[in-house]
Amino acid sequence: MSILIKNARLVTMDKAGAGEIKNGYLLIENNLISKIGSNEKGEADLISADKTIDAGGCIVMPGLSNTHTHLGMTLLRGYADDMALKSWLETKIWPAESHLTAEDVYWGSMLGCLEMIRSGTTAFCDMYFFMDETAKAVEKAGIRGCLAYGMIEFGNAEKAEKEYAVCEKLVRDWQGKAGGRITTMYGPHAPNTCSQSFIARVKQAAERDGVGVHIHVLETEEELNHMKENFGMCSVHHLDAVDFWDSSEIPVLAAHAVWMSDGDIKLFAEKGVTVSHNAVSNMKLASGIAPIQKMLDAGVKVALGTDGCASNNTLNMFEEMKTAALLQKVGTMSPTALPAKAVVEMVTVNGGRVIDKRTGVLKAGNKADLIIVDVNKANAAPIFDVYSHLVYAASGSDVKTMIVDGIVLMEDYKILSMDEGEVIRKAKEHALSLAKRAE
Repeated sequence: MSILIKNARLVTMDKAGAGEIKNGYLLIENNLISKIGSNEKGEADLISADKTIDAGGCIVMPGLSNTHTHLGMTLLRGYADDMALKSWLETKIWPAESHLTAEDVYWGSMLGCLEMIRSGTTAFCDMYFFMDETAKAVEKAGIRGCLAYGMIEFGNAEKAEKEYAVCEKLVRDWQGKAGGRITTMYGPHAPNTCSQSFIARVKQAAERDGVGVHIHVLETEEELNHMKENFGMCSVHHLDAVDFWDSSEIPVLAAHAVWMSDGDIKLFAEKGVTVSHNAVSNMKLASGIAPIQKMLDAGVKVALGTDGCASNNTLNMFEEMKTAALLQKVGTMSPTALPAKAVVEMVTVNGGRVIDKRTGVLKAGNKADLIIVDVNKANAAPIFDVYSHLVYAASGSDVKTMIVDGIVLMEDYKILSMDEGEVIRKAKEHALSLAKRAE
């Protein structure tokens, strides 16, 4: 099916190509972008397509990428708030998660996919449990998912074998499925929950299988102190000793990276590590302010993520963009820190580099993953700078249409890829049942 989008304000994020086109058109053929250009001379009127979308008064841009979340945790949205991290985990979250079932995670993942479609996220990186169920949800919902099973072994050899086998099976079963929309990563949870030797083994497996690695690192000061006390160095250098961070062959995605030293930042820049910055979650759990502007200045690739709904409460990447920008400004006491265009690059171009290199930029030959943002609203007038508008004024609820892999998943605010009412109803049922089981 071919789709022509015309009369659009195109934000392509293509530095070497079109850039921003105030009156543009885009043609999708065979799930790819085949043509893109200006419509000032009526070029779009000469193109025939199976479907035409008039995007007059709207911004058309690459779909957003959420590079760190735990999708099944939508069932725990609001379950435990305003608590210290240690008691939050030990008295509420971990006990609840011990009662999770595969069906819980499926409906939690479906709810997460629904929320992401509604708010403009076309692709995400996930690390959780029962990941076969999340893969099934991605397949059904139509979005793009890069999935990892979160492995925790605490240096226990028997547990290490079991955890490794589960993750390896996920990679073997799901890599490249759903027409390539589902990809996989190996997911060692964190340097303080997995042994150095286990993480080194996982990296070798990822290189063997040609997939990336997704890990939490230096999320809290407690982790930093634990690693220094037990190993005489921080998490970053502890894993550098086994060459874990080298991204020359496969993507290495480091979530949080809050407590980074200047030396850690330099190492990440040299090794090509992508950091997933989770501003809202880090604020809500009082984990700290990641030195994102320092990372960018040093050449580190930074993307954005929400973390799970239990520590963020939403999967809204528009909210994440605004919060990330404002947090760096107040954290550095500089209003010029993390400008709007850099934030939009994080959530499009940089996320695409990790999840699928043919996404994140609108140009001919790339996959047709895009959103149409309705700016015919009170909160959108006027627009002097489109990047400023997207970061500081727009909302996830302004996304009216989403296309992933050339397929329309939402059009004029109507969800087409799933029964929205059923998903919300089933997710509520499973959330209440889970809470009761965890009492």
